[in-house]
Amino acid sequence: MMRINKKIAAIPFIIFMLFAFVVQEPVNAAPPFQMTPFHTPTPGPDGRIIYTVQENDTLLRISLISGVSIDEIRGLNNLLNDDITVGQQLLLGLGGPAIVTPTPGPSPTATEILPTPTRIPGSGKICILLYEDRNGNSIREMDENSIPGGAINLNDTMGQVSLTNETVAGEDPQCYEDLAEGDYTISVAVPSGYNATTNMTYVLSLKAGDETYLDFGAQANSVNETAEPLPVTEEGKSPLLGIIGGFLLLAGLILGFFANRMLRGK
Repeated sequence: MMRINKKIAAIPFIIFMLFAFVVQEPVNAAPPFQMTPFHTPTPGPDGRIIYTVQENDTLLRISLISGVSIDEIRGLNNLLNDDITVGQQLLLGLGGPAIVTPTPGPSPTATEILPTPTRIPGSGKICILLYEDRNGNSIREMDENSIPGGAINLNDTMGQVSLTNETVAGEDPQCYEDLAEGDYTISVAVPSGYNATTNMTYVLSLKAGDETYLDFGAQANSVNETAEPLPVTEEGKSPLLGIIGGFLLLAGLILGFFANRMLRGK
């Protein structure tokens, strides 16, 4: 019992000696952890934010100083693990492209707007023929010539051209040249004793350089064909009176002959 009690009594002394030894040993404190200052990278011309790995860098440290999560850094750089090397460039995100001050170039010279050239109007030609449509088929045959005495009216819709004329006998149509291009109305009136066999009014649009031929047909009516004027003698008198006088003279001779026979019979 005395031995056990001596050992128990020695325990406080041993603890005191260990405490004194520890106190006398110099304390080797670990240096405080220092964060490398992080300067936010400037986006490149393509808008990417790149960080170059420094010595003692880890993904955790880069995440803490940049504010980009480790998973996001892995995804942006296709990292399968946390292994990185010094000098390695890591994509931290996308920002706006670097501001580039454009270099002013030469001022563009204004192109002079030329006026639209004024179109010069041209002229055309219209030829008109009033022919005798003998067979009434409304088609001019080679032997069907012009009918004289018809009236031609040619007018433009602008009221600037108004021409009237009378048809003449012959084979050639009557032409009107140097007519300004535009819309024209042409009408023909047949002379007395004829009936129209075609449409006597025509509307056409005349273009520059056009040469248009229009044929209008008419046929002599029955009165015009049968009623022929009696020939006039040189004295200006009709031979009808002479014929009547001859009949009267002949009748008188016959009456005189029979009267003479009757007187002889008595």
